[in-house]
Amino acid sequence: MGLRSALIFGNNEYGLEIARNVTNKYKSVTVFSLSGIEEYVEDNHYKFEEFDLSENWDTLSSKYAMEESIIFCSLSDEAKNIFLTISLRSAFKDVSIIALAKNNEDANKLKMAGASKVIPIVETTASIITDMLKKPIITDVLHKILYDDSKLKLVQIEVKDASCFGGKYPAEIEWSRDHGVLVISMMHKGKSPEFIYSSKTKHNLVENGDLFIVVGYEADLEEFKKFLGGGVC
Repeated sequence: MGLRSALIFGNNEYGLEIARNVTNKYKSVTVFSLSGIEEYVEDNHYKFEEFDLSENWDTLSSKYAMEESIIFCSLSDEAKNIFLTISLRSAFKDVSIIALAKNNEDANKLKMAGASKVIPIVETTASIITDMLKKPIITDVLHKILYDDSKLKLVQIEVKDASCFGGKYPAEIEWSRDHGVLVISMMHKGKSPEFIYSSKTKHNLVENGDLFIVVGYEADLEEFKKFLGGGVC
């Protein structure tokens, strides 16, 4: 009998942060690496294994209860990530597959490849999310996005017209009431990302070029994007 498992393909920063944050939800957490595991020290809560893209996945199904598992496809090479998603979906028709995409075009390809849910990210967003995952409230929000039957999306939006806020500070804006979205993090142009309710962010005026990491439903995100005068990065 296999274990209820989280199988994470990709030993990059984001994949490893996922591993650290799902250890309390699964009996078994494994990070799969294409590049070898010699440089990694096995953690008490999860382990590393090697794999290659030519596998038929028989060893995977013999070790894990796939119908009760979740797979994260987070390879840095997008073409390999798409191929991996196709291969895993072909082998496991009913498993939940969460795939990461660098842009909306790749997100569409991953959906066609069989991903259950796709999260479009860019390098900057990945760095911000990795930092945010260390905060319990953000872990709860991402848990709802990844695991629940939800249409919530997580996107990065650039501010193109800061005048839309009328000179208000972030602490004065009712994000959910006025815009139907949850702003998690903000990065002022040229500075490091900050949690939206941190002391640094609450009382700094929003400026053109600032980035928001936002959770919401697609229609609300589209309206918020228009409000900011920009687009999803």
